[in-house]
Amino acid sequence: MSSQQDSKGVVLTGFYQNNEVLPVLIDCKDEEEHTSLSSRRTGQYNIHSRAKNAAGKPPYSSSSQDSLDELSMDDYWTELQHIQTSRGNDQEVPEEVLMKVPDEGELEEEWLKEAGLSDLIGDQAGDLQESIVLLSTLTRTQAAAVQKRVETVAQTLRKKNKQHQVPDVRDIFGLPSAQSGKISSANRTLPAGTSENGKQDVKSDGQTIIACGNDKSNLDTALSETDINLEISFSEQAAGLKEQSKSSEPHGNEDDSLLPNFKMPQDKTGTTKIGDLASQDMKKVRSLALIELTALYDAFGIDFKSHKAVKIKIKESGLFGVPLTILLEQDQKKVPGTKVPLILQKLISHIEEEGLDTEGLLRIPGSATRVKSLCQELEAKFYERTFAWDGVKQHDAASLLKFFIRELPQPLLTVEYLNAFITVQKLPTRKHQLQALNLLVLFLPEPSRDTLKTLLEFLQRVIDSKEKNKMTLNNIAVIMAPNLFRFKGFRSKGGEQQEFAMAAGTANIMRWLIKYQNLLWLIPKFLMNQVRKQNTENQKKMSKDKAMKKLLKKMAYDREKHERPYRSTTKTDALQGVIRVQAPQFSKVSMAIQLTEDLKASDVLARLLSQIGTVAIKREDICLYEIGGNIGERCLNDETYMKDLYQLNPNAEWVIKSRSR
Repeated sequence: MSSQQDSKGVVLTGFYQNNEVLPVLIDCKDEEEHTSLSSRRTGQYNIHSRAKNAAGKPPYSSSSQDSLDELSMDDYWTELQHIQTSRGNDQEVPEEVLMKVPDEGELEEEWLKEAGLSDLIGDQAGDLQESIVLLSTLTRTQAAAVQKRVETVAQTLRKKNKQHQVPDVRDIFGLPSAQSGKISSANRTLPAGTSENGKQDVKSDGQTIIACGNDKSNLDTALSETDINLEISFSEQAAGLKEQSKSSEPHGNEDDSLLPNFKMPQDKTGTTKIGDLASQDMKKVRSLALIELTALYDAFGIDFKSHKAVKIKIKESGLFGVPLTILLEQDQKKVPGTKVPLILQKLISHIEEEGLDTEGLLRIPGSATRVKSLCQELEAKFYERTFAWDGVKQHDAASLLKFFIRELPQPLLTVEYLNAFITVQKLPTRKHQLQALNLLVLFLPEPSRDTLKTLLEFLQRVIDSKEKNKMTLNNIAVIMAPNLFRFKGFRSKGGEQQEFAMAAGTANIMRWLIKYQNLLWLIPKFLMNQVRKQNTENQKKMSKDKAMKKLLKKMAYDREKHERPYRSTTKTDALQGVIRVQAPQFSKVSMAIQLTEDLKASDVLARLLSQIGTVAIKREDICLYEIGGNIGERCLNDETYMKDLYQLNPNAEWVIKSRSR
């Protein structure tokens, strides 16, 4: 397309899908009014009544009983019309991105790579050192999900007559305690870590979780419709409760207050949020979350497939229509450490400066002419800091914010897993849907996840002023859904019923993302235990390698020399129930802390602050960290009971320092 001749580079932005949607390249450089839009998108219909007229029954039915079929979707279609209008001045026929049909086994092979199990396939097959540890921590349902995909890839490779040896899947899942990377066949018929009685043990120092499949006694805490059990694998719970899951949840036209308030039992070792873990442990969480989500979908017979992207031309600079990674690289040159695009942060702060009480905020569009002009002016002046924000009207800024989100070359929820978010609707209960969304958030790329979190927090603040601005959770959801899910380059080739299904489904997912965002950013305890188990097993393997021992000794020396003079809790301290807490940033070499049943992380921080009262430190800016042992590094929740955590990780060091931002 001629209007794209100035674009350089490539980005993965297209995707293939089972005849539901087909992305196209749409040049959105010129933002002028265009009013041609099919009547079914003009906002004149209620989705429930319109769908019945079309086919005699609603085209979309969510077994969660929480769909928006009976909620007015007028605002959705009106918003979609504004989006179409802003993109409607392209005189050329949009160029479709031609998608090749994926080869058999191709998606499964990509899935194994994403899950950190690439050495089970391809030229590296047979060298299982990197995968043995991960496989040894999997639950029964997780191992079954991996085995299913390994079998598919193995069959495909054999059909293609690959020259390299394809490992027998029974060997891969018969890993008792492999010596020097060799696979023993003594336990071939059982998944790694599975005992002969069919139970899956996921152990960590000081704690064992048993995922028992159909053992109902271990699933009692998961039976309540609003209680979330984070200690047992979601897929194991689903396998055990699948036959019982006849939901009696209410249908249809629910207001915000009727959505359930999910509850979680207290974890005395502390809840862990995204951002609390070091990057090496978060990488493990991401792989485990992908495996767990796939196992959860498998439990209900739902097809889980990521979508392969294709390369198209993209902008390599600017503000709008620029990939998040490139945008953040630009921003970090201006403000080091930036995790959320500066333009999004500024748009949000400007909207909030004007007050969130404005009626119709985010629903009422700004002037198309002004928004186009502002967009062009921002591109030229934003980084130069010469842009005059005082003259930007609030509704125009809100329109720019939505424009920024939908013009990302990749959707914020990623091309690969956008359909996985939509597929959440197929799960049978609200609890299962929430669990799936939690896992999906966990394996989003960090730039997407951080940006999504900032957006959702802002939307919640708008909703908090709903008494004045008239923007409820449902209102915000139907407005933002087309901006989040109908990204630049998206084009639906489905019929009218598929349009309505897409509208209702994505609006429903949108309100769940907003409503339950605090829960969605938690890392389930069963995943944390699996990470601890991996770290423990890795340490055992490394300790057997003399060369690695020397390297670790040098690394430990360098760390002690250049970073901190930390001293671990001594054996004498441990016998006396004492831990030593370091605070080198605050000139506190060591504090001896007596462990009691009631001692919390917040108490340790309070003691430090009482001893350095002359130093200006904000309580919210510091954190007590658990470092080493069976974890990399973890910022502790204030409600963490220190004695319980010490029993879980007795070899950890305890350090008070500034929070990582």
